[in-house]
Formats: sequence, structure tokens, C-alpha cells
Amino acid sequence: MAVVVQYIVVRNGVEKMTFATKKEADAHDKMLDIADNLYAFLRDSDINLDDDQNEEISLLLAQERDTVNALLRGAKPPKAAASPEAKPEKRTPGKKKAAPKAESKPKASKKKSSTSSAAA
Repeated sequence: MAVVVQYIVVRNGVEKMTFATKKEADAHDKMLDIADNLYAFLRDSDINLDDDQNEEISLLLAQERDTVNALLRGAKPPKAAASPEAKPEKRTPGKKKAAPKAESKPKASKKKSSTSSAAA
């Protein structure tokens, strides 16, 4: 029989998550504490959000707290997911230039294959 140690994060009598290590459980619990504080802050602010929006924003900010802290200190935001999508469209003409380079590689592999056939 195996003994399995599990760490369960319980909030308001409800099991939220189960973790294999205490460190992970403590980190998740801390994130939930931060989200609760952010929820209260947003609820008491002048911004009119419904409860679901408030909860989603609070959880997002808590989960990404390292990035948010850097942003609040004046760091540049990380590149958005939309910008890489725009780059492939710009690279389409570049792919035509890359094709001849790709063609030169098979020529080199043909040499290897002829060498290997000669060796065989």
C-alpha cells in the first residue's frame, strides 16, 4: 500500500485545488489571497463591473502578479499575442526568398546520398 501526501487548498470550506508539494499549495493559496484583495479593491472602486468580470480580472491580475508588478514599476509590457500574428503576414514575401535557400539544402543532401550509394 502506498502513502500519498496531498496538500489541499481550502477556501471558505470549499476545496479549490490539490497539490503534491506544500510549496505549490502555499503559492496557490497566496495567489487566491491576492485575488480576494484585488476583488475587494475593484468592487469598492468607481469602475462598474459585474461580479464575474471583477472575479476574472482579479484572478488574472493575481496569476500574473510578477508581470503586473513590473508594469507598475514602469517596465514595458511584454509583446502581445496579436503582434506575432501580424508578423507572418509580413513574412509571406520573405518566404519566397527562403525557398531558394531550402532548395540548396536538398542539393547538399543529394551529394550525401550519392556518396552513401557509392559507399554501398
